[in-house]
Amino acid sequence: MKVVIVGAVAGGATVASQIRRLDSNAEITVYEKHRDMSFANCGLPYYLGETVESRDEIVMTTPNEFKAKRNIDVHTYHEVTKILPDEKKIEIYNHQTNTSMTDTYDYLILSPGARQIVPDIYKGHKHVLQLHNLEDTDNIENYIQEHHVKNALVIGGGYISLEMAENLKHRGLNVTLVHRSEHFLKNMSKEITASVKDVLTDNDVHLMLNDEVKQIEGKNITFKSGETKQFDMIITALGLTPNSAFIGETIQLNDKGYIKVNKYFETSDESIYALGDAIETFYRHIDQPATIALAWGTHRAASIIAHNITQKEKIAFKGLLGSNILRLFNFTYASTGLPESILEKMDHVTKVSQTQKHKAGYMPGSSKLSLVVYYDNKSRQILSASASGQHGVDKRIDIISTAMIGGLTIDDLADIEVAYHPDYSSPKDIVNMIGYKAK
Repeated sequence: MKVVIVGAVAGGATVASQIRRLDSNAEITVYEKHRDMSFANCGLPYYLGETVESRDEIVMTTPNEFKAKRNIDVHTYHEVTKILPDEKKIEIYNHQTNTSMTDTYDYLILSPGARQIVPDIYKGHKHVLQLHNLEDTDNIENYIQEHHVKNALVIGGGYISLEMAENLKHRGLNVTLVHRSEHFLKNMSKEITASVKDVLTDNDVHLMLNDEVKQIEGKNITFKSGETKQFDMIITALGLTPNSAFIGETIQLNDKGYIKVNKYFETSDESIYALGDAIETFYRHIDQPATIALAWGTHRAASIIAHNITQKEKIAFKGLLGSNILRLFNFTYASTGLPESILEKMDHVTKVSQTQKHKAGYMPGSSKLSLVVYYDNKSRQILSASASGQHGVDKRIDIISTAMIGGLTIDDLADIEVAYHPDYSSPKDIVNMIGYKAK
């Protein structure tokens, strides 16, 4: 069996390893258009913020190590430019030799990932950078050192923007964050994320909300509001778009270019599978498509694909909840389930919220914890939850995520027996209180 994989970062490297675990004889080749393979993508901001001290700690493996340990060939700087499914063949461009070649496959697995959206206004400026891979990380690190960066502008209101604002601040830079809205982390409840503004300003990040960059002239930046300021470096993080242009019309894409897959991660061509940030899959608990760029779904897909192309009986994916979490200075934000943009279009949806101490109020260090849960007021099905606080956020979101997977209703939350000790929770935990209030 010959398997060709497009992309060698999280999805591609993981599915290659899983296939090798299940089939010692498979011929496995991976093509990666960029310089590096298998690095800790989620750790990149923390290396730049000097929380992770050594660059080596975020590099998982190299092509030589992959070959020696797993007998898998990885070719970096090799970009797959075309798929010929009728011939089970691909075309590849070697960026180092500027030559083209072809390869054949029995199974083709697509893990091309996604790239940062960069509007034209930000292009062509050496001090405007993005963070998406290890090359970007090295570029930012080198730019900070070589140009003695002191003042940085971060653009956007999502995960990467907030993580970069935090880590550049930890590094000692003066940081300004501009966002065209007041709503950060759009997948979470607005009620939960309203405190992001205070967390940022309390940590000396200057905010420019409901504003955006209008003009860049060297280090002089003019904003829509009319203000002009100087910045040594600009980091943009304005969302992602899938790297699917090379696919053309060979397999089915959705209207935004994401690769459509079924419950087995098969594309519209049964010999081509796909995983990672470039796919459209589905929610677990409701009939809605999902395009969610998170690590858990990618790693789960890798295991399922490896099983399905090496074993006789296929196993099916059960769907995503999109559980996610962010640390922002001394606060944590997390959510699971549908974003509010979907919930607002649905009928029979009710919201219940609760704020209380994360543990017994008389214990030292107790702090506020807020939880918002949406549910269907007819079926009582839990649709989503968002939480924020300094402590205990991950525990509560994980409890509700597990409840949703188990099919528990909003009322069942009152019956969840949360382990009680005054230093960890309350006799009526915040999860229980949501259940009581819903009744």
